[in-house]
Amino acid sequence: MKRFLGFVRKEFIHIFRDYRTLFILFGIPVAEILIFGFAISMDIKNAGVAFLDLSHDEITHKLSDKIISSGFFRKTEDLLSYNDIDKVLKKGHTKAVIIFEEDFGRNLIREGKASLSIIADGSEPNTATLITNYTTAIVNDFNMGLAGTQVSSALKIIPEVKMFYNPNLQSHFMFVPGVITLILILICALMTSVTITREKEFGTMEVLLVSPLRPVQIILGKVTPYFILSFINVLLILALAWFVFGLPVKGSLVLLLAETMLYILMSLSLGILISTVSSTMQQAIFISLIGLLLPTILLSGFIFPIENMPSVYDYVSLIVPPRYFIVIIKNIMIKGTGLMYIWKETLILAAMTTVFIAISIRKFKIRLE
Repeated sequence: MKRFLGFVRKEFIHIFRDYRTLFILFGIPVAEILIFGFAISMDIKNAGVAFLDLSHDEITHKLSDKIISSGFFRKTEDLLSYNDIDKVLKKGHTKAVIIFEEDFGRNLIREGKASLSIIADGSEPNTATLITNYTTAIVNDFNMGLAGTQVSSALKIIPEVKMFYNPNLQSHFMFVPGVITLILILICALMTSVTITREKEFGTMEVLLVSPLRPVQIILGKVTPYFILSFINVLLILALAWFVFGLPVKGSLVLLLAETMLYILMSLSLGILISTVSSTMQQAIFISLIGLLLPTILLSGFIFPIENMPSVYDYVSLIVPPRYFIVIIKNIMIKGTGLMYIWKETLILAAMTTVFIAISIRKFKIRLE
């Protein structure tokens, strides 16, 4: 019994000395609870809406104020014409545009009804549905207030809902870009980190180093096959999206493929970075899967809108690369935008790639020495 207790004590000491094991045991469960508890929200909060007021009367001003003061929406800008609708939705900050017809108040008083149009960004079906439902509910509540204050109870504002980019709110408009983002970062980062870590763990890295190849050439030789295979994977997914789901690439295919290659290169550099801080394949797998899978799903805007989360998660998501690629791929594939709408995200991914490569080369050289 004394030997057994001594063995148990020794195992505890090993665990407490290994900070990676402690992080897996205690840090990850706490992080998952916090992320799942606060990040997963199906409520609308601070969703960006723009107004196209063609009437500019007292009733439209009151209804606009009621929509914004509800706490679910924030005004992004006031539009001047219908030509501005597509432009403001392509920017990504505005999720819906609310349009008041000409002589809105006059039609409501004289004819007893007036039309209000809600044009939502259908590239995010769940968000678009919630926004239209919330807005319709606020308009209906405003109708009840009008009926209670006017002589006639027949006054009614009739909302008309339209969806841009995804009129039928088909779900594959959301999950196809998200799946591409998720698959690329997991395959590239995980496979690259495991491949290089395996060489170090099995002691074969020294054999490679005594060969005529330089360390940089060794790394490039390891990651090049995954770059090619990942690019082929993207082509297959795009082909399936076209032939099976009828999801075309509305923007430039060349631009989409170029952005995809940048994202693949970023993911590969991240995998190399993970391999430099991991001494075993198990550690590389844990860091790649747990460190990338949950943030990609929860904090990239793939499923749950980032603006619905507490502000702290908005700042945390800034270091999550898939957040930027989601914006890029949705803009090109679904909205048909060009580089002028995604240049910021492109620069951020390029900067991340440069930083990951620089850190990886520096740490890799230290390890080789």
